[in-house]
Amino acid sequence: MKITKICCIGAGYVGGPTMAVIAQKCPHIQVTVVDLNADRIAAWNDENVDNIPIYEPGLSAIVSEARGRNLFFSTNVDDAIDQADVIFISVNTPTKTYGKGKGMAADLKYIELCARQIAKIAKDNKIVVEKSTLPVRTAEAIKSILDNTGNHVSFQILSNPEFLAEGTAVQDLLNPDRILIGGDESLEGQIAIQALVDVYSNWVSPEKILTTNVWSSELSKLTANAFLAQRISSINALSELCEKTGANINEVAKAIGMDSRIGPKFLKASVGFGGSCFQKDILNLVYIAKSYGLNEVADYWEQVIIMNDHQKKRFSNKIVQTLYNTVSNKKITFLGWAFKKDTNDTRESAAIYVADDLISEQAQIAVYDPKVSRKKVLADLDYLETRMTEKNANGISSFDDPYQACMGAHAVAILTEWDEFTNYDWQKIYDNMQKPAFIFDGRNILNKIQLESIGFVYQAIGS
Repeated sequence: MKITKICCIGAGYVGGPTMAVIAQKCPHIQVTVVDLNADRIAAWNDENVDNIPIYEPGLSAIVSEARGRNLFFSTNVDDAIDQADVIFISVNTPTKTYGKGKGMAADLKYIELCARQIAKIAKDNKIVVEKSTLPVRTAEAIKSILDNTGNHVSFQILSNPEFLAEGTAVQDLLNPDRILIGGDESLEGQIAIQALVDVYSNWVSPEKILTTNVWSSELSKLTANAFLAQRISSINALSELCEKTGANINEVAKAIGMDSRIGPKFLKASVGFGGSCFQKDILNLVYIAKSYGLNEVADYWEQVIIMNDHQKKRFSNKIVQTLYNTVSNKKITFLGWAFKKDTNDTRESAAIYVADDLISEQAQIAVYDPKVSRKKVLADLDYLETRMTEKNANGISSFDDPYQACMGAHAVAILTEWDEFTNYDWQKIYDNMQKPAFIFDGRNILNKIQLESIGFVYQAIGS
């Protein structure tokens, strides 16, 4: 089977960049990204490619090259489904906030809506690809919907999870560690798998393309994120012990990272992990384990989340305690709001929860982030539903200039590891702050000796 037209339902952080790279590398394939959010599609089609809704280094150049040639963004979902050989489902699968599995299970309502729409529109055979992160055996549910509510055409369901790290998504797509494709073991399933393999083979070497059954593929994605998050919570747990004993977490991390069995990645102590995947996927894993009665397995993985939440709370508590046990009406500047550098994604960012804690203590929070707007900052806080919009608006302000954000502050807290923070004129910042001037390095990126020589009272995670 030769693929000539691809449709992707969902123009978000996965669908947009993934389809842009496929379009760039496969100019012979027409790629259409569809979404019901008209504003998002309009942003993807903006004449100024720098205004596309997702910031990723290198992404705007790829979109500029392929858009209008073989890459299209549209709200016409039905037409794109009808014309496509392959349909990627790349919609949001948030953690449920209601009913059975509340707070743990993945909410699959958007996945089901996609499946029903595909079944309604498709009039010839299609390959449907799960691109969203999904619990094990979701493909089975999708196939049941497609086979029983459609127009009696044949569907093959593939699992093709993404392994992108935001901030490096373009490089991860261009040079992936692996491409994982899971499908049915029947002849038809193997033909569908090979069709998708042929797409990726346009730029990915064969030894990096792994094919499995669909269930292994679905579980591999959850497991990968769980292992990465586990390393972060492990090093953060040790950071608290380092603070009590006089050890330095950076030195400990370097020492254990030189062990070839462990390696250095994901061993940087911080205020905690964020993003759309780690917490959601671990909670999903916990829910799946509990649903099978595997309570010890569930408890093991749930502790990764407990440790992450503790680290965020510990950081906000340290700020309050250091500032003489009161931050009421004190200005505290947050440098960084995105959950990590080189992205404008703020989902589950540690900054949101630290700010929420401090606002509840009546602090005045000033935020500077090079890629996140005030509107987004307020929306993130309001999403927590812990206090009224007006109180959030009164307790937080955002700035386009980091020096203005720090002007008159009692403390500065580093919440995102943006490279530019290491190059600031910290003497200038210090001179315009309240004295004593405190700095809390939640991402371990600043030079302690330099800052203390200026006069800062410096504290970092694990030091």
